[in-house]
Amino acid sequence: MPAVQVLLLACLVWDVGARTAQLRKANDRSGRCQYTFSVASPNESSCPEQSQAMSVIQNLQKDSSTQRLDLEATKARLSSLESLLHHQLTLDRAAGPQETQEGLQRELGTLRRERDQLETQTRELETAYSNLLRDKSVLEEEKKRLRQENENLARRLESSSQEVARLRRGQCPQTRDTARDVPPGSREVSTWNLDTLAFQELKSELTEVPASPILKESPTGHLRSREGDNGCGELVWVGEPLTLRTAETITGKYGVWMRDPKPTYPYTRETTWRIDTVGTDVRQVFEYDLISQFMQGYPSKVHILPRPLESTGAVVYSGSLYFQGAESRTVIRYELNTETVRAEKEIPGAGYHGQFPYSWGGYTDIDLAVDESGLWVIYSTDEAKGAIVLSKLNPENLELEQTWETNIRKQSVANAFIICGTLYTVSSYSSADATVNFAYDTGTGISKTLTIPFKNRYKYSSMIDYNPLEKKLFAWDNLNMVTYDIKLSKM
Repeated sequence: MPAVQVLLLACLVWDVGARTAQLRKANDRSGRCQYTFSVASPNESSCPEQSQAMSVIQNLQKDSSTQRLDLEATKARLSSLESLLHHQLTLDRAAGPQETQEGLQRELGTLRRERDQLETQTRELETAYSNLLRDKSVLEEEKKRLRQENENLARRLESSSQEVARLRRGQCPQTRDTARDVPPGSREVSTWNLDTLAFQELKSELTEVPASPILKESPTGHLRSREGDNGCGELVWVGEPLTLRTAETITGKYGVWMRDPKPTYPYTRETTWRIDTVGTDVRQVFEYDLISQFMQGYPSKVHILPRPLESTGAVVYSGSLYFQGAESRTVIRYELNTETVRAEKEIPGAGYHGQFPYSWGGYTDIDLAVDESGLWVIYSTDEAKGAIVLSKLNPENLELEQTWETNIRKQSVANAFIICGTLYTVSSYSSADATVNFAYDTGTGISKTLTIPFKNRYKYSSMIDYNPLEKKLFAWDNLNMVTYDIKLSKM
């Protein structure tokens, strides 16, 4: 290398490395002039050995190879993305913007429908929850009221027990002078004390006098005027309801309960039957041998009917349960002792399953009833245009013996019952101050309006029947089984 070039190179290196470059000039062993320069490494403190230098070079080659592979992979992915983009652009151009927009609109419509369904389900759940809270509040109020009634009854019972004890202590002893004049079977009364008139009146009520042979006492304690008289009359008064039992579950919201006015062995006048009629397959009939079992809720037997019944129109008469078959105009006689069906009969033209119900609904199209003369069925037909029709039934084979058509629209009244051959209807099932508002006499074929007060204490009376043996009305009022005392005028 010429000296001038070496100097120029040394100057360049000096400019770059500044004071780190050194230039030397010396003769070699052969006497030739040599120029040498050195530059200090900025990173290495000492020169590596040859083996170390080769290792560094190999690492650099590996890194370079790895980077080259990564670069090739990146190029391949970019190529694939370009291909996909090109394919999508081709499809969009082939389909056109309108079809693409329609697809988006369809997806949007589907999402909106799903949103609406979710909102509807949410509202239904909120409504159901609100109803449950309301029912819970009502049940709590009923529980409080029943507890108060029980406390009142307990106080009245205690007061009555004290009164009976007082009366027993106040009974007058017999005297020798009056003992021989007292008729057999009567209770002797001591001499009146003129200073205590109330005491005299009480004692006079305790005096027993032999009854006239003309009079006869009925099973309920009512005196009949003559032999053969059944104690019939016109309804003139209905008392306050007396609650005997409350249903345990919502299936007893409405139902029917009854006792047999003409009991046959092995049943007695105490045997009670109960049916909860909420549901689509009502077959269970709970039987209670004693009134105390009924009031405590301990059935002695559960009947499973061979086919479901409908609504609250069932009755028990002469050892058989009479009921309407579900979704039919068929009346069925089920013998309770043998648990067998003894007769079935379609009521000609009778509406059923919601055609001509009472005003409260409940598929009460066909309503069976019992009075002093036997078994009846209350219904309506298309021919009667919704007016109440009465038919007297043969209790053995359910044949219709006689039929009457009234001018009382069935759907305008809440319920009906029959006393002494006269149909009576109730104005409302929910009003606390309802009335017995119509009467139809089958003996004369004449109807008339009435205004006899009738209390719906629990404001949902779904069943009202007359028991001619006990001379009471049996009713089912919003989960509660109640009775009403009644008064009949003389015929």
